Amino acid sequence: AKEPLVLAGAPLAAAIFEEIDPQVEVTFNAPEGARLDVGPFGTLRGRTLSVLRGERVLLNFLRHLSGVATLTRRCVDALGDCGTRLVDTRKTTPGFRELEKYAVRMGGGANHRFNLAGGAMIKDNHIAAAGSIQAAVERVRAHAPFLIRIEVEITTMGELEQALEAGADVVMLDNMTTAQMRDAVKVVAGRALVEASGNITLGRLAELRDVGLDVISSGALTHSAPNADISLRILGPQEGA
Repeated sequence: AKEPLVLAGAPLAAAIFEEIDPQVEVTFNAPEGARLDVGPFGTLRGRTLSVLRGERVLLNFLRHLSGVATLTRRCVDALGDCGTRLVDTRKTTPGFRELEKYAVRMGGGANHRFNLAGGAMIKDNHIAAAGSIQAAVERVRAHAPFLIRIEVEITTMGELEQALEAGADVVMLDNMTTAQMRDAVKVVAGRALVEASGNITLGRLAELRDVGLDVISSGALTHSAPNADISLRILGPQEGA
């Protein structure tokens, strides 16, 4: 590790070298989700050619997933122990959703729905297509399994009232100011879960601690996390002795 980070992706190392050369021994001296300082945190022992063949593949996974976990941990720490859960979104790299959502968990965050079957979220385009919030909720309620919650994305207090009247289980406050969020939480008054999304930055999380939100979702956890600075170094005979 060339910078402090949260480790994620280590179990992939064994799978990678099982394909390249099962004789390569993979050892990590820190568990998944651990905070690491600068310095070595794992060892590969095996044929040089095999190690070099797997180097870039392994580092690509470790750097990206540890980057997601590291950013998530920073956001969780900034939010503090206020009872509000920090979750990801479906804004993930194609083919990498399961891994990126795993990395969010390793960073101390939680997962939003994995796909469209994980919950019914009614957004602006759905409302426009159905004609109104009430109509959209009614149509979803008529077809969704009874265990599925219905969430409505709202941008104004008027839309919030409509969503509550329609019986939404969750309301998503989209791109609202902190003051607007406080007002919305008072209006909801426990009648639905409240999620905030849009313009959620690391620097803003501290001011959202006491708003009373149930959930804060951030696509940036997966789509904008910088890769962690990790490298692989082959030790010389004396260094490796």
